[in-house]
Amino acid sequence: MEGLNQIFWGNTLYAYVIALGVIVIGLIALRIIKSIVLHRLRKWAERTVNTVDDFIIGVIDRAIMPALYITVIYGGIHYLVLPVKLANGMHGVMVLINTFFVLRVLTMLIEYALISYLQKRSYADARRSEVKGILMIINLVLWCIAIVFLLDNFGYNVTTIITSLGIGGVAIALASQNILSDLFCYFVIFFDRPFEIGDAILVGDKSGTVMEIGVKTTRIRSTSGEEMIFSNKQLTDSRIHNFKRMEKRRIAFVLDVVYETPADVIEEIPAILKTIITAQEGIAFDRAHFATYGPYSLKFEVVYNVLTSDYNKYMDIQQVINLAIFREFAKRGIQFAYPTQTVFNANNN
Repeated sequence: MEGLNQIFWGNTLYAYVIALGVIVIGLIALRIIKSIVLHRLRKWAERTVNTVDDFIIGVIDRAIMPALYITVIYGGIHYLVLPVKLANGMHGVMVLINTFFVLRVLTMLIEYALISYLQKRSYADARRSEVKGILMIINLVLWCIAIVFLLDNFGYNVTTIITSLGIGGVAIALASQNILSDLFCYFVIFFDRPFEIGDAILVGDKSGTVMEIGVKTTRIRSTSGEEMIFSNKQLTDSRIHNFKRMEKRRIAFVLDVVYETPADVIEEIPAILKTIITAQEGIAFDRAHFATYGPYSLKFEVVYNVLTSDYNKYMDIQQVINLAIFREFAKRGIQFAYPTQTVFNANNN
């Protein structure tokens, strides 16, 4: 036993044995907990309907267990008598590590809350990918707070630093107000969801499909194929037509018939148009009328609803209707009008 009382670098051999034993036994115990207890809890959680238990087990596996491994090692080393500088350095490292794992737990909690919110609102999976952009901003804010906390723990005067950052922040905010406005508009788009990835939208005279919603810009694939990039503020300030959310499409079109058409045939045209349109599937007829007298034609207005938002389906139906009208008018001798002018020449003789 006298050998265990020999001193090496300020500690007895017995102290080194105790420190090593604490580390080894602690790591083995944690390994058993992870491989047996945590494994069984994960199997049990897979059989439950809710996701809260899966989240808790994920936090334990990804954040708490690694923190415990490091704590066991630190606890074993802390049993030894260390030089002041080395002890203070290790204490600082532990504060930094603990801060990191606390931030990791907070990030996981916020991510879980956001995804649960999207699932309850039945948002698309593509929209859930936007959580990464929100988390990046939240992580930045949390790390800024954590850095202030760490500086305070390391003995720095954080009041002076915060004051300096406040003055500098005002200058930065004035210089980057466009970037910040796009950032806040990103949050507006995320929570208000005027559109989502995959939606067909019209902004001003530009139309296309939303491909990506970023922190500053949104990318839209136009109908002609090129990629259009809009700032988020530009989109939130614009009037947006979202075609994907249409439950039905209202269609109105006008037919021009020549003035030479007999009155009894004019009377029959609305009924002819109604018969043609009601013969199609997937639409709801609204009306067909002799609407007005035009400069060179008699104008008939037709209105119906396509019971789907699919633009290709609408065009297929409209094509069938157009062909049927053309054949029926040709069969009855009804002529379509086109812009014409009649010139009368005065004969002085």
